[in-house]
Amino acid sequence: MALSIARQIACYFGSLSALSLRSSPTVAARSFQTSVKKLSGRITGDNLPLAESFSLSKRFSTTILTPDSNGGAFPSDLLSSRTVLTPERTIGLYEDLVVPVTNFHNEDRGFMVLAGDVFDVPIRKDIIHRVVRWQLAKRQQGTHSTKTISEVSGTGRKPWRQKGTGRARHGTLRGPQFRGGATMHGPKPRSHAFKLNKKVRRLGLKITLSARAAEGKLLVFEDLEVPTHKTKNIVNYVNQMENAKKFLLVDGGPINEKLKLATQNLHYVNVLPSIGLNVYSILQHDTLVMSRDAVNRIVERMHTPINR
Repeated sequence: MALSIARQIACYFGSLSALSLRSSPTVAARSFQTSVKKLSGRITGDNLPLAESFSLSKRFSTTILTPDSNGGAFPSDLLSSRTVLTPERTIGLYEDLVVPVTNFHNEDRGFMVLAGDVFDVPIRKDIIHRVVRWQLAKRQQGTHSTKTISEVSGTGRKPWRQKGTGRARHGTLRGPQFRGGATMHGPKPRSHAFKLNKKVRRLGLKITLSARAAEGKLLVFEDLEVPTHKTKNIVNYVNQMENAKKFLLVDGGPINEKLKLATQNLHYVNVLPSIGLNVYSILQHDTLVMSRDAVNRIVERMHTPINR
């Protein structure tokens, strides 16, 4: 009997959904109320108490609750206790992002729109790898040097005569086969840098910023002003953060002297101006904190045409 009742309810719901697609919401609500009355009459006609089977008058209410209605709170028996999981945002659609703006005191400073072509580009690990290799090779000093045979100090005399001694023939004691002699084909001072197109370097920075924004590790501050130069100001803020180990603070212009003094004794907090923001520094820190001015300057730099 319960199975047949469930089938009848499913049939009425199906007919109601088909009707609501073709008619207005008012007509659909009236049809649904008529269906409920018919169904309740059938259930009570089969000698089943209505209260024990379904509370149709409570559960199948067609009243539309709005913030301005006087119907009171939404019925608690219709609310689900399960957590509603929102689908994750698809990365790389070049959509503008809206992020909250705060400061070191966790005060609400409004919102800011991040350009989608800078903070929401597709993630490509191969581009990141190329840019990081280019950065590390470019900053390598290349001051390693070894001495050739002309640079080794020593005599130029032939150590012994060519024949008759039973020893191998030699013409100098500064050769690589002797202790203290020269090094053949050894390293000399040179530059390890190699060429990488500006488009690839710019794309690498965009990908890194997009990755931090997608992870929720990009924080936008109104400014990076601190009240004093005391280190405890930064330490108190860092202690409030969860799942954050290293911070990179990026300001638009020159770094404030108070901020520089407050962070110079913290190995897990580094400060950079926006002109020095790079891929390798972002990857070394798991949390990126940027001021409004820094975001605007980075977006302006990314939108500037490349001079050939």
